[in-house]
Amino acid sequence: MVGYDPKADGRNISNFEVAVAGSVSGLVTRVLISPLDIIKIRFQLQIERLSRSDPNAKYHGILQASRQILQEEGPTAFWKGHIPAQLLSIGYGAVQFLSFELLTELVHRASEHDARDFSVHFVCGGLSACVATLAVHPVDVLRTRFAAQGEPRVYKTLRDAVVTMYRTEGPLVFYKGLNPTMLAIFPYAGFQFSFYSSLKHAYEWVMPAEGRKDGNLKNLLCGSGAGVISKTLTYPLDLFKKRLQVGGFEQARATFGQQIFIGSYEVSSAVLTKRIEPTSVLFMCFFEED
Repeated sequence: MVGYDPKADGRNISNFEVAVAGSVSGLVTRVLISPLDIIKIRFQLQIERLSRSDPNAKYHGILQASRQILQEEGPTAFWKGHIPAQLLSIGYGAVQFLSFELLTELVHRASEHDARDFSVHFVCGGLSACVATLAVHPVDVLRTRFAAQGEPRVYKTLRDAVVTMYRTEGPLVFYKGLNPTMLAIFPYAGFQFSFYSSLKHAYEWVMPAEGRKDGNLKNLLCGSGAGVISKTLTYPLDLFKKRLQVGGFEQARATFGQQIFIGSYEVSSAVLTKRIEPTSVLFMCFFEED
C-alpha cells in the first residue's frame, strides 16, 4: 500500500519496516540502474548537442556512449561512484518512504482529507522527498563528481574526494545545486506518488478480475508510467542541478565538450530509459498489495 491506509485493518507496517523496505528497495534499484545513471550524467555534462552531426560531441547515443565508455575506461566505469550512490539510495529511500508514511498518517488524523487522495499523495510525496534530499544531498554531489570524472581520475577514493572538495571549495560545495534540486524534487516526487496511485486505480478498472492477481506486474507497469510522466515534467531542473554540482570541476570533464548552452531536453531519451527501470523496480520492491 502507498502510504498510510486508514482501511488497512491493522495491516499497516511499522515505521521501522517502512524505513528498512525503503532502504532495501533503494539498494536493489541502484545496483540495477547504475550503468544507465552513469550514461545519463555524462550526457547531461556534455555541452555539445547529442548528435552525430556535431564533430565535437563525444557522446551521441546510448549504445555509442556505452561502447566508448567501456573501451576507454573499462567495465568498472559503469559503477563509478557506486559507494556514495548506494549511500544516497539507501538513505534517501529510508527517509522518503518513512516521511511519506508519517505525513499521510498525519493528514488522516489531523484533517478530513482522505489520505489516499491524489492531492494528498502529491503534497506528502513532495514534502517527503524534500526532507530526504536535505538529508542526503552531500552524498548526491559526491556521486555526481565520481560519475563525471573520466581518466585520469581526480578523486581516487571517497575520503580523498571529501577532503579535496572541502579544502578547495569550502563546506558549501556539498550543497551545490540544492536550490534547483528542491524545486524539482517536490513536483517530481509528488507526481510520482500521486500518478502511481492513479495509474494503479486505472489498471484495476481496465484489467479484468482474473488479470489483477499479479500484483508485481501492476506495480511494475504503474511505477514505470509514474516515473516517465514525473521525470518528463520536471527534467530541465535536474539538468540544471547536475551542471551546478560539477561547477569548478571542469578539468575532469574537459573531454565532454565546451561551455555552450544546450536544450534542457537534450538527453531525454537516456533519462526516460533510465527512469522506467528504477521507478518500476522501486515500487515493485517496496509496496505491498492492498
